[in-house]
Amino acid sequence: MAAVAAEARVFLEVRRRLQSALLILGDSKEGGLPMAVSVTQSSLRMQSPGGCTELRLPAGVRLAPSTCRGLQHVPGDGLHLRLHARAESRPELISVFNQSSQDQECCTFYCQSCGEVIIRDRMLLRVLPLPGDNWGALVDEWCCHPDPFANKPLHPRENDCFTGDCFYLVNLKSDLWQPRPEGAPVETHHLSSENHLKLKPKANTKVICKRCKVMLGETVSSETTKFYMTEIIILPSERNFPIIPRSQFVQSVLAQCVVELSSARSTFRFTIQGHDDKVYILLWLLNSDSLVIESLGQYTNIKKFPVLEDVLKPDSSSACNAVKVLYQPCIKSRNAELSSLWENDLSVHSLTLPSTTCLELLLILSKSNATLPPSLRCMNSFQVAFLKM
Repeated sequence: MAAVAAEARVFLEVRRRLQSALLILGDSKEGGLPMAVSVTQSSLRMQSPGGCTELRLPAGVRLAPSTCRGLQHVPGDGLHLRLHARAESRPELISVFNQSSQDQECCTFYCQSCGEVIIRDRMLLRVLPLPGDNWGALVDEWCCHPDPFANKPLHPRENDCFTGDCFYLVNLKSDLWQPRPEGAPVETHHLSSENHLKLKPKANTKVICKRCKVMLGETVSSETTKFYMTEIIILPSERNFPIIPRSQFVQSVLAQCVVELSSARSTFRFTIQGHDDKVYILLWLLNSDSLVIESLGQYTNIKKFPVLEDVLKPDSSSACNAVKVLYQPCIKSRNAELSSLWENDLSVHSLTLPSTTCLELLLILSKSNATLPPSLRCMNSFQVAFLKM
């Protein structure tokens, strides 16, 4: 999508399943200015005294200009209108592990934040999804004899990788070196033959990247380690480490997690909690078929967060697949009553991440909310945001 001039601001949300689009056009100056708008199948053109802006739509997106309806001017936003639209089907989501292609391949585990190799050339003979949280209760209901799995946690073998909602379980027995100096009051483990992970004293189960000090996961047993999907990239060993902006990676992983869970379990509400068991965010998935096209920068003066290195510049334009969510922050005792209700609701699913990642996600959601036209930022007392795929 190419843009000429940056006077006019544009927000376009295309819903693939509904074949509809919401288009919002405004001027950068407060109160707006007279504007001539031309909508074609593949572009938008806005002519005002301040200049001309033309946006070409991505390939595969087509508008139907003759179906424009609901034209109105919303103070602070600009012109709102709805019209029919078509967009090519979004590519099918591919799980982080595609079992048919990546089983029995040598894989390398990287720290996503700094690219440090965590586990090199691990042959994964089996990549298996873990059962749902209530699998033990189902066994009790369906078995006519005592539960054969009672008190037997599901831990991976040496060349296994089990996948949870947002984590991997990996057996590090072959990578584990345990020095036992005489008189040492606690055990200290150095994980992996390359010594890239260090585990703090036994009372602290956090697994930390030795280079950048980011928390990557937690130890589950003497042989099993849990790695969070938001902190680790796993690739076939012949591939090079891809440099992906941190916020882009986090929101893409979270978007994929909530879409897959909503499809598999018909759950649309999630609590995002830290490894410290504190709830940081309440998240409600609205839809997963949005294509968002926007020219940013005039709706609000967005501050850049150092932790989010890929914050868009004010004059940038973008087009990407996204999931639309409602959210409420729960830090500093905010929304405590609602959070308690959600935690006790069986239809709400909990996702656990490192606490620092929960805060990163909250910044990502806040940034997305701030870039929306003011009239779209709130819905039913929740804040609205898009997680880009």
